[in-house]
Amino acid sequence: MRKIRSLIYLKEVLKLGVSAFGGPQAHLALFFDIFVDKRAYLTNKELIELHALCQILPGPTSTQTITAIGYRIGGPKLAYLTLLVWCLPAVTVMTGVGLALSYLNDPLSVTEFIQPMVVGIVAVAAIRVSNKVVVSNHGMIVLVLTAVAAYFYRSPFAYPALIIFGGLSTAINFRLHPKVEDKALKINWSNFLLWGGVLIFAALLGAITHKREILLFENFYRNGSLIFGGGQVLIPLLYTEFVEFKQYLTSNEFLSGYGFNQAVPGPTFSFAAFVGTLSMREFGPLAQVIGALLSAAGIFLPGTFLIFFIIRFWDDLKKYRIIKASLEGVNAAGSGLVVAAAFLLYEPIDKNPMSFGIILITVGLMLIRVRTPYIIIAGIIAGFIF
Repeated sequence: MRKIRSLIYLKEVLKLGVSAFGGPQAHLALFFDIFVDKRAYLTNKELIELHALCQILPGPTSTQTITAIGYRIGGPKLAYLTLLVWCLPAVTVMTGVGLALSYLNDPLSVTEFIQPMVVGIVAVAAIRVSNKVVVSNHGMIVLVLTAVAAYFYRSPFAYPALIIFGGLSTAINFRLHPKVEDKALKINWSNFLLWGGVLIFAALLGAITHKREILLFENFYRNGSLIFGGGQVLIPLLYTEFVEFKQYLTSNEFLSGYGFNQAVPGPTFSFAAFVGTLSMREFGPLAQVIGALLSAAGIFLPGTFLIFFIIRFWDDLKKYRIIKASLEGVNAAGSGLVVAAAFLLYEPIDKNPMSFGIILITVGLMLIRVRTPYIIIAGIIAGFIF
């Protein structure tokens, strides 16, 4: 039964890997739709807690969240399979774009309906999550303050800081929670040591060999270890390093690849595969594929190691009164970030009747429980027709 459950889970992950448009905010909405409402692998509260925990850590939040869900269901083996299945479609596509850039200079018009659809999906997710995890006036105040702050203060450190703020605001009420028997917290440091060991080894190996593919892995592993705030924060760093400083890509190539990346489902960090592909073009197609795979591995592995380090003792950590009390604020702040995401995603959209109508239609379909991937597929078909 456990193997069957794991296979069903991986099947759902693969579906998301080829249909989850819209970046981490929209991915969270899909995770609620599939893993909570459809499959009941975990509750709304558990998912928002897990997602908030991932936002505190560096790395790609949606990738960390979905791999952590895999860890809860089937342990480390399923978690690493989840990472592979989730990332591989987008990494493959972005590697192909890098290999055939000269044929893919024009933006894809077939995705023009996707962005307003994503706004509608995230808006419904914000409503559902808020209704289920905000249970007090204090929580509602935290939600509103977090949403406003996240909208106006767009810093890579804003998300983890706001999550911590929300937790601290309710942690002071820890005496209201029943006291449980204190147990020594057992921490398995293996994944933390693995994260640090790979970081040091990659830096030393790159310095000794000067091989570009090794240097690419080290560059992306270092960036993946330091980035808070997701793909929107990673992009300017990559532009500075690979376009302005190392000049592996031209500005037009970088922007064309990033534009295409926005039309590709799955993790935004798959853009690393595109940069890795073009960075190795002078060494031939095989070297480009190797560069793409090492760049993708470099960007995804640090966050994965770190969330696997925390998730091993997260359930035990939650038993402590001060942690238990802080979770109300963490959940409320996490909900506020989803609310802010809906407004942030709406901002760059053309403010015309068609976009507004698409948002309303998407919200209506979501409210009558039409599955999100079907809505996205309908949007792509509409892009081909119109």
